[in-house]
Amino acid sequence: MKAAVIEKQGGSDCINYRDWPDPEPGPDDVIVRVKACGLNHLDIFVRRGMPGFPVPMPFISGGDIAGEIFEVGQKVCGWVPGDRVTLNPDTHEGMIGEQLYGGLAELVRVPSKNLVKLPENLSYEEGASIPIAYGTANRMLFGRGNIKEQEKMLILGASGGVGIACIQFGKMAGVTVIAAAGTAEKCKKLSNIGADYTIDYSKEDFSAAAWKISEKEGVDVVVNFTGGNTWAPCLRTVKPGGRVLTCGATAGHAPETDLRYIWVRELNILGSNSYSQDDVEQSVKYASEGKIKPVIGKVMPLKETAEAEKLMENRNFLGKIILCP
Repeated sequence: MKAAVIEKQGGSDCINYRDWPDPEPGPDDVIVRVKACGLNHLDIFVRRGMPGFPVPMPFISGGDIAGEIFEVGQKVCGWVPGDRVTLNPDTHEGMIGEQLYGGLAELVRVPSKNLVKLPENLSYEEGASIPIAYGTANRMLFGRGNIKEQEKMLILGASGGVGIACIQFGKMAGVTVIAAAGTAEKCKKLSNIGADYTIDYSKEDFSAAAWKISEKEGVDVVVNFTGGNTWAPCLRTVKPGGRVLTCGATAGHAPETDLRYIWVRELNILGSNSYSQDDVEQSVKYASEGKIKPVIGKVMPLKETAEAEKLMENRNFLGKIILCP
């Protein structure tokens, strides 16, 4: 098969589109013929290298996968070649695309219990946009944050995959969504996606703007997976008894904070880690029912994976980048 192989850790020039041995299924595995694979920042972190998380090289990344079953293992029941699937990449063996060879290839091995049926009314490109971003957002907002109708929610980093998923889930739940992004163009697109209010944090203090939008009462929920210098300011936007939800720290994991807001306002800081099989299945169901719609920014051929990762690294982009073999 052909694959986008990371030959060694470093820049995007370390990705080589070349031949790679076809995977073989274990008794409980299936081989999926990849039709689409969505890029995530994790793919860039794997390629660059993550302290404390060694990845053996050469390697194939890519966890957001949709395709059709090509081959099934001897003990697999309920799945047959030709079935349309997406999947939960978080397996009992490790994360597909991080510890296990991923979907930036023509074929990928997947434990059958991680498969999710892809309904006929969803494209492969849409299927490859759902698992990681929407699974993460589903767990964070509903499993951990318990968001409720008529609440106000501020989303930082709203133009990324998880941020867009949070906007759509928020609107589905009847929440007033305030989305913060770094350019006027992104803010306009987020309004089109469904955000009730947008804040261009390159032009104004997002905490002051959100405080004003909330009529100086504070928001019920802040979604902050940015961290860094956004952490202390975000605490100022939350009403007494409100929640701060986090599932990452793209701008820094050891930020300055202001504990006074946490104790005086009795804030709830809630972490959310990854997603479950149910989160992915539920997200696919919502998409099939038209309650959410994956935002696809660009579809590119698999052989252009290096260029696609450059595009993602520039961060001047909104919507999922999809690679198709």
